[in-house]
Amino acid sequence: MNIQRKYSLPNCTLLLEGLSDVTRAAQFQEMRPELSILVNAECYLSGYNQPLTGGREFFESLVRAVSGYAQEFLSSVPNPQAHNQESELVEFRKVDSNRHRLIIHSEGTPEGFDRSNNSKHPPIEIDLNTVQLFDLVEAVDQFFADTQTLPELSLELQPVTRRYGGASQALVRQAVPAAVGVSSLAVAAIAFNLIPPPQLRPPQPKTDEQSSSTTNNIAPPASAAATPIAAETPTLTPTTNTKPTTVKDLEALLNTVPEITDPSQLRALNRQVYNQVHPAWANRSGLQQDLIYRLGVAADGAIVGYKAVNKEANLEVGKTPLPNVLYNPATRPPISNEPIAQFRVVFTTQGVLQVSPWRGYARTPEVVGTKITDSNIVKNLNQKLYSTVRQTWSGKPTFTRDLKYRVAVNKDAVIADYEPLNQVAFDYFRETPLPKMFNAIYGSNVAAPNDKEPLAHFQVIFKPNGNLEVTPWKGYQ
Repeated sequence: MNIQRKYSLPNCTLLLEGLSDVTRAAQFQEMRPELSILVNAECYLSGYNQPLTGGREFFESLVRAVSGYAQEFLSSVPNPQAHNQESELVEFRKVDSNRHRLIIHSEGTPEGFDRSNNSKHPPIEIDLNTVQLFDLVEAVDQFFADTQTLPELSLELQPVTRRYGGASQALVRQAVPAAVGVSSLAVAAIAFNLIPPPQLRPPQPKTDEQSSSTTNNIAPPASAAATPIAAETPTLTPTTNTKPTTVKDLEALLNTVPEITDPSQLRALNRQVYNQVHPAWANRSGLQQDLIYRLGVAADGAIVGYKAVNKEANLEVGKTPLPNVLYNPATRPPISNEPIAQFRVVFTTQGVLQVSPWRGYARTPEVVGTKITDSNIVKNLNQKLYSTVRQTWSGKPTFTRDLKYRVAVNKDAVIADYEPLNQVAFDYFRETPLPKMFNAIYGSNVAAPNDKEPLAHFQVIFKPNGNLEVTPWKGYQ
């Protein structure tokens, strides 16, 4: 199940998206589903049109820096946790009594934010006022109070000795009205050694003010732009505040479910992934480097998760359709202990989409489904298919290489499936009559193939000189 959690304050909203560990979720069927595998985290701040976004490493670093800086601000005692530039993605710096600089270290800095000229890879720098800061602290507080979201992630606060504190009680009275949550007040109290570090207790049942379990039920704040800001690097050494993350989120999911490895099934799923992503990739310009992702796909073709493979892919995920093609639990049964296939998806700088099995094919795949094998029937269907395609293919070709397809028909010579076999066939499929023929029957060019009855398979080649070849299928080459 694709799960979202939202922790919202007037000046800050945290939006977490992830999956449930099915081996653990089965024990809590009557409760809110547990978000145990974080896929994406977004932080919306008032006054900025774009959210900060990243994966688990980014989110962990954010909550550590927020908590550490809040303690430092209230106590006036330096807290290294808030400024650990060497091992953290996120840090804070005090500008003045009412201005606090949030710094996210990343390879690239989107337009619209200040850039530092002293770094080879400029960080993102955002100035917050004190009210915005403590709304962010309160949003983090709501997250830690939610025991059904990343329950293994904990925060260890260390008290600051009273004799090192330089802030006055007046400062506490000034800051506390902007921070009224459990851990927010705990940070303030610990800063002055007034109470021991808190032991967070499970919250009482609440209404939907904190969270929602499905993608469609949550909309980001109105100020959120369509393209988020990515702020994550591939690796980060966890501190003692949290349990180390030893595996990536998608890998963690794969460790709990079987993996689909059958070449024939992978071949069929490969097409379904392409058919979902290809038409959804609208803007194909502006990429400076290829964006490479690892996808998890269920047996019915639903895309259940993705992970950036290279840093550019993480930074520019908003330029891809992946966030929009994740399966919708409202239109599909929840993901349970289903087998998952892995695919490598590349959005190239030339605007070409590449999809292939993550581990390749162990052997040559075969066409799935029952086949018509009687030679006389196949010969008759071959002639009918040639005649139908020949009559509907008109116009002067603009392609310069052969377009090769596998085309399947039923016993009545009605097209039941077609599949491009080379890249040029993907690129120029609209110059063939195949999509129109398929759409006329099934109402969609990306409908699932008709494999409920025996089919005869053929290789169809559209040549640049206008010639057409149709021959019985002999298998993938």
